This record gives sequence, C-alpha cells and structure tokens, in this order.
Amino acid sequence: MNSPTPQDRRRFLRQCGLGLGAVYLAGLERVAGTLPAPLLGGAGVLPARKTAKSVIYLHMSGGPPPQDTFEWKPKLKELDQTLCPKEFFEGKRLAFIKGHPTLLGPPHAFKQVGESGMWVTELMPHFAKIADEVCMIRSMHTDQFNHAPAELLLHTGTQVFGGAAMGSWALYGLGSMNEDLPGFVVMLSGGSDPTGGKSLWGSGYLPSHLQGTLMRSRGEPILYVSDPEGMSRDARRSSLDALKELNRLEHQRSGSDETLSRIEQYELAFRMQASVPEAMDIGQESEEVHALYGSKPGGASFANNCLLARRLVERGVRFVQLYDWGWDIHGTGKHDDMLTMFPNKCQETDQAVAALVLDLKQRGLLDDTLVIWGGEFGRTPMNEARNGSTFLGRDHHPDCFTMWMAGGGVKAGLQYGQTDDFGYSITADPVSVRDLQCTILHQLGLDPLHLSYPYLGLDQRLIGPAEGPQVRHELLA
Repeated sequence: MNSPTPQDRRRFLRQCGLGLGAVYLAGLERVAGTLPAPLLGGAGVLPARKTAKSVIYLHMSGGPPPQDTFEWKPKLKELDQTLCPKEFFEGKRLAFIKGHPTLLGPPHAFKQVGESGMWVTELMPHFAKIADEVCMIRSMHTDQFNHAPAELLLHTGTQVFGGAAMGSWALYGLGSMNEDLPGFVVMLSGGSDPTGGKSLWGSGYLPSHLQGTLMRSRGEPILYVSDPEGMSRDARRSSLDALKELNRLEHQRSGSDETLSRIEQYELAFRMQASVPEAMDIGQESEEVHALYGSKPGGASFANNCLLARRLVERGVRFVQLYDWGWDIHGTGKHDDMLTMFPNKCQETDQAVAALVLDLKQRGLLDDTLVIWGGEFGRTPMNEARNGSTFLGRDHHPDCFTMWMAGGGVKAGLQYGQTDDFGYSITADPVSVRDLQCTILHQLGLDPLHLSYPYLGLDQRLIGPAEGPQVRHELLA
C-alpha cells in the first residue's frame, strides 16, 4: 500500500482550485512562480523615489566599545579606576562582572575630526578622511546582552535561530541586479565565524535561494561550485538541463517552491563558474587602489574583503555582508584586552573602512550604496576584571552603543543621539535595532511595515510582529 504524500497548505489549495484559496494562490505564484525567483522582486516596494541600490554592512563581531572608539567621555577618563556608582550594577543583569567594579576610562587618546568635529580614537587615524560622510548614531540599543542572540536579532529580526537574514529580505523584496552573481554575498575575517554562526545569513522561512553565499578572498572563491575534473562545460550544461526537467516534473507533482529554488540554485552556480573568478580577482586593481585599502592580492584579510565588496556592488550585487571577528574586548588576557587586541583590531580595519567609503564616492557609487558599521551591542564603562584579571576590558552592555552609516541617502556629518557622562544610559533620541532595520529597508525602497512573508500562520517581518519600529527620517538627507 502506498503511503500518502504529505501535503502542505499550498498544494492543498492548488488541488482544491476553488474559492479564496485559489485566488490567494494565483497571486502568490505571480511572485514566487516558475520564473527565477531572485529576478522577480517587487514585494513591499515603495512608490518610485531616489533610493540606495546596494548595502555593504560591516559587522564588527563582538561589540566594539563605544567609549574607546567614537564616544569621548572626559568624566569617565577623570574617574578611571574609581568605584562605579552602585546603580550601574545593583539589580542589573551583567554577563561577567561580579562584586563592586571600578570605572574604566579610555586608555587611548581621542581627537576631533572633520567639519562636524566628531570624536574618534587616535587608533583610527584614517576615519578623519570620511568623518564628514558619516551619519553617527550614538544612541543605539538592543534587548539582548549575549553575542549570538544579539547578532541574530540584529541581522535576522529574531534572537532565536530560524529567522531570515536582512540580505535575504532585500532580495525577496527587490530581486537581483546581476543574474550571473549571487544577490547576497557574505565574507569573513578575523579568524573565526561570528558568534551567531551561519544562521546570520540564512534565509530562514524565505525560499532557500535567497540565503547568503559565503565567498572567500583566497583560494577557490566559492566551495563546490567548480566542476569535477574531467567534466566539460557542455557536459555540465546537458546534465543541468536533465536535472531541471526532473525538478520541473517534481514541482508539478508536489507544488513545493523549494523545488523552484533548487532549479535556480543549480542555474546560478553554473553561471557563477564564469562570472565569479573575474569579480573576485583583485589582482586586476591598480597599485594605487591596493595602497588605498592596504589590500594584497592572493591574501585573506578584512582589507581584501572591503575591496571585494566594492567590486561586487559595482557589478550589481544587492547586499554584501562583511563579518570581522575579534571585537569581544573582555580583558581576560592579551587576546582580548584594551592595550593589545583592541589596537590590533583598529589597525586591521580602519584604513580599509575609510578606503571603501572614499573609493565608492570617487567612483560615483556612494549615493547608491548604503555603508553600515557597527557591532551587536555596546560595552560597560566598568572594568570587567573577570576572576581577578589585571588586563583591561569591558563587559557586554545592551543599553547603548554606537553605529554609523554613510552614503545611500543618509545625512552626512550628522551626530544623532546622546548618552550620559559614562556611556551607560541613553539621554536623548534612542534608536532601537528594529528602527535601524526599518531605516535600512526604507532606504532600499522597501516598505518595512508591509514587507512580509506568510509562515506558521503569521505574516513574518524582519522588524518583528509588534507595532513600534519606525523609519528614522531624522537620519536621512
């Protein structure tokens, strides 16, 4: 006896062919039907207006300390190594701090740069070149105080696994601009994956072809895309044609959209065999460009990834996500302290970040590209001193942190939001993680309130199901 074939809601509605179910399905299949889905887009698009076409998101995994990067706090410096106010820790949930901690003033000097007079650590001298292009947000906050949940919330809209990445939502809403390259690309540096893992660029409940494609700046750019030895391109084409026909028949039988995703993924992989090597070859760039970024052909570095990000958006990639690990400055040893590791991370990233913004601007790409820099949360103004450590470092702090954006229609030179004398609490203009997500989607020309996908009986959104998140128009030009 044959076992019954499991039916999802879509297949049931298709077989019924009547009533509201059929009407709903017909509309749905105009969006997710038989055409290559990444090229469709159009879900939740706002009326025509000047918007960013691409996003380059520079995520500093671990949470850079605001008090040591862009938040100059002279009072904190003055009270360095004195006992902190009790309200900073009594009744508070802290990850590692125990007892009565001391305040930790910034061990490195600050200076003001640009016409806006932005403060920046002396460890980031190249930032001065782009300060007047940057929209600095000093009042970010989140409700997650551990790395993985905070990164998941920031990038997928939920602190648990299973959400869809911001880049996946961008592709779902807008589609791809280059059918020969992935629309959502991810690159890593710093020697480790981000704490949130590969779920940070997963498509979750959205169709699987919308997930991020992990690329490498050294060696084979994408693993397992090349043909096995001995297979010609014509032979690969013939095998894919046969596989496409089998998948088409399977889609007719099951009605599963994942079958359509599978077809598109195979086809994209075939096209990428010709397009990716050229796009990822930074050896084509001039010596002047490599000097600007600090990049080196044949190597693997954050600088190389920044240069590749520019090359990718230049070729129509919609969303490029760079994760740089190593910003978790707890002070348990030289590998994560303020005097050794923190200066190293600033040196590894500062030149390339500034170069990326400058390069985009001189090529006429900055207006069309939204660049974002930041971590998943902030750090405490107190020294952690875990288990009596004498190294300097800061604990996790979700209540306020600093991020910045440039290009893509944001207000250049703006300094938005304020925190208290210690960088502990927001005193003006709070901006939530969900507000940030709203604003990014809006700048891509998407309606963040109505960009949704039906799953588990709910209209899922990147910004979550509750009312409250809003586009922060104050940040926009």
